[in-house]
Amino acid sequence: MNNVFGIAIRTTIVTLVLTGLIYPFVMTGVTQVLLARQANGSLLTDDKGQVIGSELIAQGFANPAYLQPRPSAAGDKGYDAANSSGSNFGPTSKKLQDRIKGDLKRLKEENPDASGPVPADLVTASGSGLDPDISPQGALWQVPRIAKARGISPERVKAVVDANIQRRTFGILGEPRVNVLLVNLALDREFGRPAPLPVQEKKDASKEGAPSSQASTPSTQPEQK
Repeated sequence: MNNVFGIAIRTTIVTLVLTGLIYPFVMTGVTQVLLARQANGSLLTDDKGQVIGSELIAQGFANPAYLQPRPSAAGDKGYDAANSSGSNFGPTSKKLQDRIKGDLKRLKEENPDASGPVPADLVTASGSGLDPDISPQGALWQVPRIAKARGISPERVKAVVDANIQRRTFGILGEPRVNVLLVNLALDREFGRPAPLPVQEKKDASKEGAPSSQASTPSTQPEQK
């Protein structure tokens, strides 16, 4: 009996050392050598080296000179990376219907020159509430507003969006997509940073449920809700 217990204890210790110590340390070392950026969160920095966000996590943008992401139900104010979640509202939920109606109204008011209906992904939240991407259609639909806010032609903004469309992985997986933060950084590099929103406009946008921000541009500090 004692021999059986001894074998069980030794097996447990060896398993703990292999799977709890050696394996994690080896995998951590391999990823830090081969995939250091991805392993550390795919962080994005400005020209001063300051971290302004992650390529993998959405953040809200209220300034009309930037692309806006999908709605978010992560946290009380949305886009909370520590509280990833969806609303769990079903299609018959009045709260969901009212939220979508409100977003549709806001988007049409903020994008009077946009052509065609509002793309579905701009009024539907992802399951995580932190999806950093929108569809190419959702990005291009916002081009007239961004061009007007920056005082440039829509063609120049469209060129930046087109250059940042990510195709299907390996040509077959997923759908074409546009990373909102990457495009907004590209817009700043190409055309300079826009003027920040007045404080009152930020407060109004937050009250109305629009993606809001705590800072003016992603080139200094990410606009987050």
